[in-house]
Amino acid sequence: QVQLVESGGGSVQAGGSLRLSCAASAWPDDHYYMGWFRQAPGEQRAVVAGIHTGGLSPYYADSVKGRFTISRDNAKNTLYLQMNSLKPEDTAMYFCAAAQTVTDYRAADQWNYWGQGTQVTVSS
Repeated sequence: QVQLVESGGGSVQAGGSLRLSCAASAWPDDHYYMGWFRQAPGEQRAVVAGIHTGGLSPYYADSVKGRFTISRDNAKNTLYLQMNSLKPEDTAMYFCAAAQTVTDYRAADQWNYWGQGTQVTVSS
């Protein structure tokens, strides 16, 4: 069973930065997908960014392109999300996700494993 543990959330003013981390327990395969989703109160969980550990081009939601960067350290089984130029609309609970096979990064039901989430709050 893969376990994911997020960290790095917090409160920041608009224009600030945060870096989220997601530590994954040992994975049985060398190649898998990892991603970040977010969910604001009253809204559906939506993908922010995704990446494949085999080096495929990362995926970004249009709303975060140019501001957020997803990266991973395969040796540490750790995923990161660098968030710059944060906006109040980025306020949400952020979740790390992982799966062995994903055909559509946006499809939350394709992701098998989830972390408990970390809160990001951006004030204006």
